[in-house]
Amino acid sequence: MAYPLAKTDDEWREVLRAKIDRGEAEPLAFEVTRRAATERPFSGRYETWWQPGRYHCVACGTHLFDSDTKFDAGCGWPSFWRARPGAIVERLDRSHDMVRTETLCAGCGAHLGHVFDDGPPPTGLRFCMNSAALQWQPL
Repeated sequence: MAYPLAKTDDEWREVLRAKIDRGEAEPLAFEVTRRAATERPFSGRYETWWQPGRYHCVACGTHLFDSDTKFDAGCGWPSFWRARPGAIVERLDRSHDMVRTETLCAGCGAHLGHVFDDGPPPTGLRFCMNSAALQWQPL
């Protein structure tokens, strides 16, 4: 799939390295967003972050989630029950001998995490995200 904000791996590495150097991104940002790595549970900066604001793609800045949809799933990663309309693309993920639904940023194709159907009402969804793929901004 072609994304509106396309760059080479080297260009994304440069963008994310600059954000890491400024403290705006976690060290795993490139590996998570471009290589579909997963941070260790309970290790990301936003797993226990509850301030009001908006969560954006760390790579391209697409607005993905609002803080009022975040909930404590107890899984070790920031979880949301709803994504912003049109912000997320989903695809089948059969890696690691599992069948899951991967979530990608609709703006740049960055790997964000996975979505599961074990979340709270009203959607019943749990968007389980890597903190390293997110950048929080206050309201």
